[in-house]
Amino acid sequence: MGHQADQVLSPHILIIPIPLQSPVNCMLKLAELLCLADFHVTFLNIDYFHCRLLQYTDVESRFSQYPRFRFETISDGLPKDHPRCADKFYEMMEAMENVVQPLLKEKLKCGSLSSKSSQALPITCIISEAIIGCAFNIAQQIDVPLFYFDTIGPCAVWTYLCLPKLIEAGEVPFKDNDMDASIRCVPGMESFLRRRDLPHFCRANDTSDQGIQLALAEARQLPKAQGIILNTFQHLDKTILSQIGTLCPNLYAIGPLHSLYNTKLAASIKSPEPHSTNSLWKEDRSCLTWLNAQPPKSVIYVSIGSQVPMTINQKMELWHGLVKSESRFLWIIRPGSIIGETAEDVELMERYTSVVWKIGLDMKDVLDRVIVEKMVRELMMLRRNEFLKSADETAIFAKESVSEGGSSSCNLDRLIEDIRLMSLPAPKLSKN
Repeated sequence: MGHQADQVLSPHILIIPIPLQSPVNCMLKLAELLCLADFHVTFLNIDYFHCRLLQYTDVESRFSQYPRFRFETISDGLPKDHPRCADKFYEMMEAMENVVQPLLKEKLKCGSLSSKSSQALPITCIISEAIIGCAFNIAQQIDVPLFYFDTIGPCAVWTYLCLPKLIEAGEVPFKDNDMDASIRCVPGMESFLRRRDLPHFCRANDTSDQGIQLALAEARQLPKAQGIILNTFQHLDKTILSQIGTLCPNLYAIGPLHSLYNTKLAASIKSPEPHSTNSLWKEDRSCLTWLNAQPPKSVIYVSIGSQVPMTINQKMELWHGLVKSESRFLWIIRPGSIIGETAEDVELMERYTSVVWKIGLDMKDVLDRVIVEKMVRELMMLRRNEFLKSADETAIFAKESVSEGGSSSCNLDRLIEDIRLMSLPAPKLSKN
């Protein structure tokens, strides 16, 4: 009876991230926030990435304070020496579909995640990346609600949702090489969206391209979920959120997630350690002494993210441009991110940062040292005050959104309550 009562009062969430640094980081933060709500949480991680987390982070000790949390690991079937980096993304997604899906179904049917297991309560809800197509099938199989947590930006999510319309209208694939041609079939972006701003797979020659097919699958899957979780906040992406809401009405904008995470943990007296991290690679902190000695707001932070590979030539052009700008910079280079040294795109986000948010500059696809130098000088010298003002205003709204009563804080509370209600067992009908 106690076991059944615990199931009614405390849902059991299965979290499935895609195996890349940024999504794993975001999903772990969300997992901890759900632990604070006294939910049972199982975090499904690929063996390879879980070993890296144990090696380079404190996740084991950090999550040990949550008795209702546990890691579940699963094989992706790839060789041990497979790099599992951004330029191998499609191989990794194929492994999720062909290897992880059947193994997970077996775990749910009669393994450690099944109702027959003594290790945990039955799964009552799944949170997954929308690009993981098997999540919907699995949620249907075990008859539980599914929430998608899309860790890419909302403007990219909306473009994915509009991709069928773009193809139908003949705007994708592109018919010629005019990358400045306007895109008219993405509502809310008609006044500024160009071909060059769309994700890289839109430049493929035909719709059979693997990237286009993955994006189309995601566009089909998103509206089927009980809700969509996004790492943004209302003030920043109000227009795009309203557009996404026309197809996926139940949205939970809970960003900036790192700020919401820190705020909620501080309020629960479970503040993270000063150097707590979810990094899948060993972090080099030797730069911090230098960084702390620099004047405030004088250092450019450079990062290409976890899903975009760079060529050696692109890396050198960026490096030369940064150096010649004579500005201080800190560049984070993740192992495996430079092709040849050992892919969702950022194009759409970089467009959006310059035109809508007004906190960035548009390089128009050209990673050239002269352009980089010019842009950095414009950012740090010529238009410094303008960008600082926009960034400061955005920061104020971001802080408000994660504070008590703020939009992101309220959306997290709503998500928690909705998961709790959806996870309740269906009432039994009495027979007269």
